[in-house]
Parts: sequence; C-alpha cells; structure tokens
Amino acid sequence: MSNEAFHAASIGGDLRALRKVRGLTLQQAAQHMSRSTGWMSQVERGLSAPSAGEVQRLAALYDVPVSMVLGETGAPEPEQGRVVRADARRPIGQRVPGMVEELLSPDLTDSFEVIHTTFHPHTGIDTPRQRPTEEIGYILSGRLNVTIGGHPFQVKRGDSFRIRAEPYLWENPYATAAQALWVIAPPLY
Repeated sequence: MSNEAFHAASIGGDLRALRKVRGLTLQQAAQHMSRSTGWMSQVERGLSAPSAGEVQRLAALYDVPVSMVLGETGAPEPEQGRVVRADARRPIGQRVPGMVEELLSPDLTDSFEVIHTTFHPHTGIDTPRQRPTEEIGYILSGRLNVTIGGHPFQVKRGDSFRIRAEPYLWENPYATAAQALWVIAPPLY
C-alpha cells in the first residue's frame, strides 16, 4: 500500500470510528455534511479525500480538533500505523480547560485506543461525565482525585482504576500536574 493510500485509509478508519462512537449512521453523517451517503462511504473507505473545508466541517461534526481528522504525523512509511513518536502525537479529547489529551495509538481503527492525559494543577470538572466505554486509567505521575459512580478516590503514581460506563468526575487540587495513561474501548475520539 502506498504512503498516500495508507494515509487515506487511516483517516477514513478514524472518521468511521468517530461516527460510530457518536451514534450516527452513515446517512446521518452525510446529511450533516450536505453530501451523499456514497461520498461519505468513499471517504470512510479511503477512496476519496475530503477538501480542506470538508475537513473543518467533519472536525466540527465530531467535535474533534482538525488535526485529528487530518491524521498527519509525518512518519516515514514503515512507521505509519505502527509507531507514534513523542513529538508526533495527535491532540484529541474534549478540550476541557486544564486537561491535555494526546493519542498514543497510531489511529482509531482498533477496538481500543490509548491516550496520554495531563491534568494541570488546580483544575477539574464540576459536572459528572458518562461515556459508553470501558476505561482503565494508570497514573504515571502526580495525584488525582476521581469520583467513579459516586465513590471518591485519591489515586497517585502507580495506581490504576476502571470506569465502566459510570458517571465520573476528576479534580487535580494539587500543586503539580498529574499524568495518566488510558486504555479506552471502544475508541471514543
């Protein structure tokens, strides 16, 4: 597979995963884009590439950064789909103030995704979130307060925890950033 074909297939796979996790049919996504279902299908299968304007509209539709839709990492061909360099991680996530998320997985085409998250000091969310996923969080550094299903926990470096489609909150009331590694199934972003 050529570099260009691989890139188109990877972007298409990411777009399909984003559409599915947001509960949209191919037809609904196409309608939001004011395009045909056939066009949307071709983009998701890597047979057609969206224009710059369509990339921006797709990013808005799926509420992700444009860089997530573009999927460009600049990796050499043998590394594409296999290796993600530290300086080539794609920013993803819900754009919550005080939280930075990066995709460690090469793309969203697997049955899970791996995310690196930094929680800045003195930040958190006040409204519980709930997602249709199973997630494992592993604290790489710092401390974090998490509430899962109404139960509060303080987790620190080396601790891990699981969230199974339960409401959760996070808070970093501490003076240092906390970093976590996440495995999320199915891919969410």
